[in-house]
Amino acid sequence: MAGHEFFEPADRKRPVADPTAAEPLAAEEPRHSCDPAFKHGVVVGFDGSTSSERALAYAIGMAHRSGSGLIIVHVANRLPTTVWAGCEPPVFVDVPDHRTEVLGLELACADYLAEVPWILVERGGDICHELEEVGREYEADAIVVGSTHGIVGRLFGSVAGRLAKRAQRPVIVIP
Repeated sequence: MAGHEFFEPADRKRPVADPTAAEPLAAEEPRHSCDPAFKHGVVVGFDGSTSSERALAYAIGMAHRSGSGLIIVHVANRLPTTVWAGCEPPVFVDVPDHRTEVLGLELACADYLAEVPWILVERGGDICHELEEVGREYEADAIVVGSTHGIVGRLFGSVAGRLAKRAQRPVIVIP
């Protein structure tokens, strides 16, 4: 089955909850309605790296065995404006990331995705937060990520480690 892409507008404003409402979260609306075919699916973080390719391969097998859909998530880059302007406090801006389009085309042509229904979701922001948020929206059974090797993961903490600490659903880390 061919994949579909859902792009989140960079300038989307979130609704503000009514302070007089009895239930403050009731005023918020979801980002988008989820296709029922992907409810209780498998979320996988994918950026085209070797470790994310291994995570994708595992997630494909997991989705195929469970008969569920695969939600492939690419989190676009966000950089603090202080890098350029030197202002305080840091403000984050979305940097155009055309890698999602390239990854989407590569995935659409991939034979190994023919056995499972899949979609590609692009988000911007903190990788851990966005993967967990997509997992919550789709009521995912699990989140699959690749492990981080290198000095950046050691200095700032790996995505897999941070996600495993805060996620509300199982996190599977593929070496």
